[in-house]
Amino acid sequence: MYGRMRILGMVLAVVGIGFLAGGAFTGYKTYEGQQSLAALSNAQQVKLTYNDQGQLTDHGDAASAQAILSLLRDEWKYPVNTGDLDPNDPIVNTATEFMFQMATITHHITSGTQTVVLPKDVTAADGTVYKAGTYQFPVDGRYFSQFNRANPIEGAARDQAWSATGLALISNLGVGTATATALQLGLGIAALFAGFGVFALIAGFGLVWVARAASEEERAPKVALQRRAMPA
Repeated sequence: MYGRMRILGMVLAVVGIGFLAGGAFTGYKTYEGQQSLAALSNAQQVKLTYNDQGQLTDHGDAASAQAILSLLRDEWKYPVNTGDLDPNDPIVNTATEFMFQMATITHHITSGTQTVVLPKDVTAADGTVYKAGTYQFPVDGRYFSQFNRANPIEGAARDQAWSATGLALISNLGVGTATATALQLGLGIAALFAGFGVFALIAGFGLVWVARAASEEERAPKVALQRRAMPA
């Protein structure tokens, strides 16, 4: 029985070493990804802005930055990590910073007003005639798919507000967020592998140690106790 325990302990130890190797490999590849993301972010030099009190700002306005954070937390339900918003490291290279930039672009698009010029009268599909002229159209929180394209003024406002540049920037920032989040998950997986590996090693060597100690104890000579006659 003790021999089987030793074999099981050795198998567990080998499994532990395998998990430790897997954790080390995962951690190293994650580190490479983090270095690459940091290098790209440094090359782009996109930075958040903070005031003298260390408060996050949007074009110098701390209240506007708080409105953007509220958009992230309340409307998008994103778990903002305030630790990522470091005034000593303003370069955008963390998931929260990427998301803040995405929310900033979205906030300015959806809260803006577009000037639409109709050079001539336009008749919509429902027969409504829109006279030539200049119109001020408030976006009023509309996302790209929430405009009525049957209305020529609203359709033109959509193309102006949600321009190709704005959509491309949001897509690029989304990739950055996904990359940063995946790297965080990579660290978690590496730690999980390493933890299981340590546990398996301890359990394996523990079984070997217990089996060896029990075996030695079993082989130890037994001293028989003899009853001594009581003196008369």
